[in-house]
Amino acid sequence: MNMFIVPGRLMAACLVAFSAMGTSSCFAVEATATRTRGVSSDTAETDQNVVWPQWRGPSQQGVSLDAELPVKWSEETALRVEIPGSGGSTPVVVGNTAFLTSGVDGKNMLFAIDLEEPRISWQVPMGSDRGNKHRKGSGSNPSPVTDGEHVVAYFRSGDLVCVNLSGEIVWQHNLQDKFGEDSLWWDLGSSPLLVDSMVVIPVMQTGPSYLVAFDVASGEMKWKTDRSTEAPEEAAQSYTTPLAVEINGESAIAVMGADNLTINRASDGKELARLGGFNPGGEKFFRSISSPVADGNLIFCPYSRGATLTAVDMEQLVAGKGKDAIVWFRDDVGSDVPTPAARDGVLYVVSDGKRDKGTVYALSQKTGETLWTVQLPRTRQSYSSSPLIAGDRLYVTGEDARTSVIAPLGGTESENGGKAELVSTNEVADTQEYTVSSPISLGDRLALRTKNFLYLIGN
Repeated sequence: MNMFIVPGRLMAACLVAFSAMGTSSCFAVEATATRTRGVSSDTAETDQNVVWPQWRGPSQQGVSLDAELPVKWSEETALRVEIPGSGGSTPVVVGNTAFLTSGVDGKNMLFAIDLEEPRISWQVPMGSDRGNKHRKGSGSNPSPVTDGEHVVAYFRSGDLVCVNLSGEIVWQHNLQDKFGEDSLWWDLGSSPLLVDSMVVIPVMQTGPSYLVAFDVASGEMKWKTDRSTEAPEEAAQSYTTPLAVEINGESAIAVMGADNLTINRASDGKELARLGGFNPGGEKFFRSISSPVADGNLIFCPYSRGATLTAVDMEQLVAGKGKDAIVWFRDDVGSDVPTPAARDGVLYVVSDGKRDKGTVYALSQKTGETLWTVQLPRTRQSYSSSPLIAGDRLYVTGEDARTSVIAPLGGTESENGGKAELVSTNEVADTQEYTVSSPISLGDRLALRTKNFLYLIGN
């Protein structure tokens, strides 16, 4: 029997609704293998010189390994580098160099930023820019990834390019030339994923959707697998980034989008399990932007344009448990664009919906119950960046580049007693719409990409 934990008066209504529909009609499941899994906080060890390997950091959970980031800053106390063009990618960092992308004068561009100077060290063109279909978007929204020797960048144009740390092109492909034009209504948002020695790209769109993996060093295609769903119209389009997880000691890939959660084996792309039913009403416009986050056996899936949040036990899902793998479900908490952060048994969710925009929720990962909430300062703009956990603090950046710091976080349910509060709100001069990149840590410094600059904050 599934337990759908929803606070207060919503619990009874939720259970009645699921009972009336029949849980099988709400969550459809296909399991193609009965495998168990176990996942650690860090899915792969990275070179010590790799400071920030991919969009959500070393563990893919929005967690910094550094605890002493600055709490207060201003334009006068920060350094900045102007970044030409338009882009929303979050930087990745090797040593003292950050890498990020932008569309400049009709070209896709990868920049290397010397963090010591700071200044642009080099820039490499990578095909024609095809972005800016949405006011918040660009052709350079996907974040690069790095294994410490290579940097791989992906663009709305379909260009997938690998360079070495000096900016020399190692290999390149155009996925749309190879596999067909994309059919996204808006700008691309899915970032590449590093898993084992491969880079994996998700393409979820109206029409043929797929996952494809390339060897990072050589560019050889290792596998390509279809990802067909019954999602209608725009609901078939997803801008989420996949997760590297582990199943019974074997690498796997979790993908949320197009009304389905799928688990694929990393070595050959074979689908191991599928959970559908995230869109029981067949809503045509349930495109998904907020990515899932995993911790332990649980994966947390925001959906329904920020209206729902579902926790799924991946071990049970791949073991064939179907809808019984759902641990809890809430239809009063969620996020449409920001991806939650997860650590120490707590899930941190930044709401960007009209109902409770700017509310930060700390939820028990086990039960889904609210541990505490903090209301951020009111603003006419929303939130597209994803939160960062560093030490006992949570960093939340708005589309106006204003960053709020919440502390203390505590850990499990019993550790902080609901005492977390807003401790500072920090502004920089570049408030131009829109900041969508997520803040990252650089040892004892914070890096924040705004519309026009890369800010370096701290010592």
